[in-house]
Formats: sequence, structure tokens, C-alpha cells
Amino acid sequence: MSQPGLNQARLQAWFAARDWQPFDFQRAVWTQARAGRSGLLHAGTGTGKTYAVWFAALLRALAEPERGRLRVLWITPMRALAADTVAALMAPLPELGLDWSVELRTGDSSARDRARQTRRMPQALVTTPESLMLMLARADAAEVCSGLCAVVVDEWHELLGNKRGVQVQLGLARLRRLAPDLITWGLSATLGDVEHALKALIPTGDGVCIRAQANRMPVIDVLLPPTPSRFAWAGHLGASMLPAVVQELEASPTALLFCNTRAQAELWYQMLLEAKPDWAGLIALHHGSLDVEVRRWVESALKQGAVRAVVCTSSLDLGVDFAPVERVLQLGSAKGVARLLQRAGRSGHRPGAQPRLTLVPTHALELLEAAAAADAVAQQHIEPRRSPQAPMDVLVQHLVSIALGSGFTPEAMLTEVRETEAYRHLSAQDWQWALDFVSRGGDSLSAYPQYRRVQPDALGVWRLSDPQLARRHRMSVGTIVAESAMRVKFMRGAELGTVEESFIARLKRGDCFLFAGRLLELVRVHEMTAWVRLAKATKPAVARWNGARMPLSSQLADAVLARLKACAAGHFEGVAMQAVRPLLELQMRWSRLPGADHLLIESLQSRDGHHVFIYPFAGRQAHLGLAALVAWRLAQRAPITFSMAVNDYGLELLSATPLTMTLFDDPALFDPAGLAHDLTHSVNAAELARRHFREIARVAGLVFQGYPGEARTGRALQASAGLFYDVFRQHDPENRLLQQAHTEVLSQELGLERIADALARVRQAPVVRVELQRPSPFAFALMVQRLRETLSTESLQTRIERMVSVLDAQAQAETSPRRRAHMGLKSPSVN
Repeated sequence: MSQPGLNQARLQAWFAARDWQPFDFQRAVWTQARAGRSGLLHAGTGTGKTYAVWFAALLRALAEPERGRLRVLWITPMRALAADTVAALMAPLPELGLDWSVELRTGDSSARDRARQTRRMPQALVTTPESLMLMLARADAAEVCSGLCAVVVDEWHELLGNKRGVQVQLGLARLRRLAPDLITWGLSATLGDVEHALKALIPTGDGVCIRAQANRMPVIDVLLPPTPSRFAWAGHLGASMLPAVVQELEASPTALLFCNTRAQAELWYQMLLEAKPDWAGLIALHHGSLDVEVRRWVESALKQGAVRAVVCTSSLDLGVDFAPVERVLQLGSAKGVARLLQRAGRSGHRPGAQPRLTLVPTHALELLEAAAAADAVAQQHIEPRRSPQAPMDVLVQHLVSIALGSGFTPEAMLTEVRETEAYRHLSAQDWQWALDFVSRGGDSLSAYPQYRRVQPDALGVWRLSDPQLARRHRMSVGTIVAESAMRVKFMRGAELGTVEESFIARLKRGDCFLFAGRLLELVRVHEMTAWVRLAKATKPAVARWNGARMPLSSQLADAVLARLKACAAGHFEGVAMQAVRPLLELQMRWSRLPGADHLLIESLQSRDGHHVFIYPFAGRQAHLGLAALVAWRLAQRAPITFSMAVNDYGLELLSATPLTMTLFDDPALFDPAGLAHDLTHSVNAAELARRHFREIARVAGLVFQGYPGEARTGRALQASAGLFYDVFRQHDPENRLLQQAHTEVLSQELGLERIADALARVRQAPVVRVELQRPSPFAFALMVQRLRETLSTESLQTRIERMVSVLDAQAQAETSPRRRAHMGLKSPSVN
């Protein structure tokens, strides 16, 4: 039913009723959408992006003749955002005189809701990329989507750089075929390369980019440690920052305490409760592994201002509007500028309010990162996100999904696929391989009927008609692949959430662990469920999840190096830099500061052996690959064995054999030529690819995770994927999925591009070699990282305290030139 009369004047009246004025960027979006233009809105968090694009979609939809009930599709990257988005979209409709229905469809939707929507779609549907693809896999997809007038992609930056974003690109290409007059709008607050983001969203080249003025720059400050140290190791400030954090939370009505890992969130939630027992019920815990009902309760309590603080992870990074939140605290470095801005934007969601974020360092060098992060935010140096190029597993899944729906003809489908940024350079050979793979399993699986998923019918339309294969495919749609999760349930039946199978596998009956803010005792494990009860132990394990460590981004690394350059010239501006000044001055006294204009290489002999420390500042991930590469290339010159350690600033190579430092003057050691070949050999990339292949095999439909209640273990899934990997290597070495596994290992797990950039920078900058008399502060952090892998927590703590005591005494003894001469101390040898 058409509902005329909605225009910009009525929208402005709606704003006026709230004593608001539409921003220029909001009016610009309305005008462009009404004219049938697609685009990308890049505006800060809390500035009104949602209503800018929602009202634009309404204007467009109500100006078009009704061709189907579903008029607007809103795609959100997280289920947690979906319910909040529905409420936000519904709020203005009654006052605007619209009787539209706005509904939700995600993996959390009930069977009853899905069945109702199958019979009768709402006018606006909020959904996720996975549920979008399931909708396109319906037999009536063309009929359901033909009346679409607008599709909105929320938090486009969160999707752009991964396979879910590729899935969205393919879905949008299909929707444009089904509804040719469709307009597409994307929303984002933290994009480093807006032009690329626009091109990936609207590849036709006629999209407009509307930017809001940056009038909500966050206030960023730093919580200083009580006693800054000259020697830093990850997490050593941890508990000592607790009193200061408590004080900050007490001073704020409602706050978010962001942690970088779920394990860290569990620990800090417990620490806060132990410090303030009267806060029980007033603080909450939120991360992605908790049961969905727990998360919804926390989100509701936040909106109502019923909790003082929430300890959370990236599960609350995006989009949800928590107006009562006054400020955000970030525990440890955010490791990226975009992530910092995103989290800061969760505060100050009121007209005229300014976001505020307080950085809480967990080691002394994070004071340096904090100052650098504030610089990068002020200069808007945000990390660019690039669309993956032609992932074949996603393409294979998409072809099967469309075949399950309305079907496709190869010629038209190729044209459609090439309209996306991800596949615009897809070769004819790769396309033919994809068709061959979905129709008969390729060269190596053609003998097995279950891999003949898609076949042409009498009219030449490729379809999936086997009911069992169709059911399995619907249950496997999506590109989110995580380690097999085990449910955690009390013996009386209440469910707490999920933890990774590998963590539970390390526990035995009676062991205790922290999860969901409780101390739990493992009673038994049965059918992918860990049955637990409340425990009384005092030294629990903490549930661990994979993928916890985030590498320092290139933009933040550059900002850190810029700060170090200023320090080398004697400039320590700001309270954070004054706090870390003793560490940096000691680094200069015992060695030299790393820098962008030179590569610092330190050497040291200790009771552990012969150390070499190198500081490329390329991030933890790239340093892992770079350490293996340098060690392998050195070993080609002379037989030598290394142990390695890495952090975000540099890497350590330790050998029992003395190293000649002139080896590092060899240009071939840091030569980018042959990088992929040497890196593959240095880290046993074949074995890494075998493990990575499991994800690709799952997305491509080779490995089935099981029906509900029959989930397969991670070990079983890995074994199944390993069999395919071995078959392809032996009988089908040109298999595109096999090649993709090797490519993704190099780029995603080893940081090939950042290693190449680091090597290029090294070859242009001189190498500065320093022979240390004792560990420098930067070297000390790397040594602790290596010891962490080999010593228990108690032994590590004891050894570190002893090392710090000795080094502090030596540093203190050098406070005056007379004392230095009396002790006969030498300056470092610098070459």
C-alpha cells in the first residue's frame, strides 16, 4: 500500500519536535537517494548516520510504485546490532504516519518468526550477510526481492576487508539483478580508504560519497601507572592499575571497560568484583562466547543505565547506541587507530556530547603507544581496509546458494560475479574451475556423487535439486569459521555460553576455570558439552580463545616511530611521554632508540646464549614470519639453530653459536626478492596451509560440521579437511582451494605484505648495530616474551623480578658520570 506525503519537510518537522536540526550531510543523503543515487555515508559514531540513511530509504521507497512487500533491506554485521537497529528504525514511523513493519531475521530468529516471514515479508527487514544468502537460496527469491527499493549495509568497514564482505558484494550483485532500480547505501565511521570502500560497495562507479564534518573528535587521555618502570613486559602493570580503574569507574555514572581478549575480560571482571564486592549486580561482563540471553540482558541494562560498568570485548565495538555511557576505558593498547575510534564512539551518544576514551596501559611501552595513538587520531591516520581478491571458497558457496534458489545460467552468472570488486579480474580458467567443482567436485572428486551438487536442467539452468544436499548447504552458509565450540552448562541445565574445544581438552575432571564471570569446576564432558558446577578453588585457569593477539597496525607503528624520533631529539611532550621517559632515556644510554630512518640491531651474550634483537616495527604477525625468514637465510650461509621471540616492536633470535654481526650487513639477508619462496620454506608453510585449509574446506562445502545436536569435534573436522588436502596435493595440485590455502597463510597468518614493506624500508635505511653490555629496555621485553613460552607463571615472575632488580640497580648506578667512571662501566659499541 503506497503511503504518499513523506518529504524532507516532514522529516525536518520530526527533528524539530526533538529540538534537533538535520545536519547538512543528512539532507544531502536524502536528496541523493530520492533521486535514485547510491552512495556511502562516512560520518563519526553518534552523529546521526542511521536516520540519515533510513529516512533516505523511506523517501526512495515511498516515491516508487509498490512491486512487492519487502521494500528495504538493512544488512548488519553482527546479530547484537540487529535488535537494536530494529528498535531504532521503528521509533520514528508512527510520528511519520507510516504503518510499516520492521522485522529481524538472523541466526537467532525463532523458527516461528522465520515461518511467518516466509508467508509474509515485512516492508523492512534487518538481517546479517549469512541470512541474506539464505534468503537468496530460497526458490522464491526473485519474487521476494523484486520489490526492493533500497538496501543499506551498516558498519561497512567491519565487512569490507574479509570474506563476509565478499559475500555481501556477491549478494548485492544478485539483488541488483532481481531489482534493477535498487539503490545501495553504506554506513561507516572509520574508513582509511573511502574511495576503495565506495568502489567495493557500488562497483558501477556512479556512487556518491558523503562525508560529515569531523565534529565529534574524541577526547583521549591516559591513566598513568603509580610507578612507571624502566623495564616493560606485557601485562606487568595489570593488577597495579586496578585501584586507578576503580576510581575512574566510580567517577562515571556508566562506563565501558574494553579488553582486547575474552580471557582478559574474564580476569578483570573478577578483579573488579574482588576490589568492590558491593558492585555485584552493578557491573556486568559481555563477550561473544556468552549465551545470547546473557548478552541481551547486559545490552538492555546498559541502555537503561542500570549498570555502572560493563567489562567487554569487541562484542560491543559496533553500532549499538548506549546513550547512558559517559566514557570508555581501553585496557591495553587498541593496536589500531580505527579500533580506537570505534570504541571511543560508544560514549557520548547525546546531542552536544563528546566521546571520551581513557587508555589504561598494561606495560610501560603502552604509554608510548597511547601518545602515538592520540597523534594518529588527531591526524585521522586510519587503517585502510581492502577487499579480498577472488576467494574461490566464497564463490563456490555462492554458486551453490543461487543454484539452490532460482538457479543460474553460467554466462549471465559470470557477468554478475565480475560486477563485484572482489571478482572483477576473475579469469575464464578460474570461472570454469568453479563450475567444474560445483558440478562434479573437480578432477579428484568426480567419482563421488555427493560432490555433484549443481547440474544444468533441460533449459540449461544450473540447479541444486537433491534435498539432502540442499539441507546440508543451508546449514553451512556463511564464511565465519571458528574452532569447534563446546557448550558450557550447569549440571542443573542452565547454559552459560561456549568455549573452544581445545581449551576444555586441556582440562581434567575437577579442574577449575573462569567463565561468564563465575568460578567453575569441570564435572564431565559429553557430546560437545562441558558440564560444570560452581567451584571454590583459588587458582583457576582462564578460558582461552584462539585469535586473541592483535598486531600493531602500520598507521599506529608509524605514529610510534614518529614519537621515538622526537624523543631522540629530546622532546617528550605530554604526560604519557613524561611517564615513559625514564625507559626511553635508558634505552638511549645503553643502546639507541629504534627509528624509521634506520634499522636497529642489538647483540648480547648472556647465560642463555647469543642474542640478536631486530626492530622493524612491523607488528607481531609480520615479525613472526620475518624472524623465521632471517633465521632460515642465515642458516643457508652456515649451519645454525635459533629459538625466536617476537612482539609488536621487534624480534629476537637466540643461538648457542656466536654470530658475526657483519652477517647483518649482507643486503641479501633483507632482500624482498624470493620472499614468498623463502618464507614458505622457513616456516613449513605446507603444514600451516593444511590447518588453514579446514576453514576453506568448510566454506566451500567439502566439510560438514554436522546437524544440530550432532556437531563434530574439531579433531574430526581437521581430519576430514586433511584428507581432502592430501588428495588434492597428490592428484589435483592445481586445485584452486589448495592454492588459496597457501596464499592466505602467507598473507593472513604471516603478514606477507607487511614483511615486504618492512624489507623494502630496511633496504633503504642504514643498519645500526649495537653490542649491548646488558639487555636494553626494548630487548628486555623480547627476552621476557621468549621466557614466557618456556617457564611456568611462578618461575617466570621470579626470574623477571630478579632480572629487573639487577638491571634497575645497574641503571641507578649510572645516574652520574662520576659514578659511571668509578664503576668502570662502558658505553655500548655502536656501528
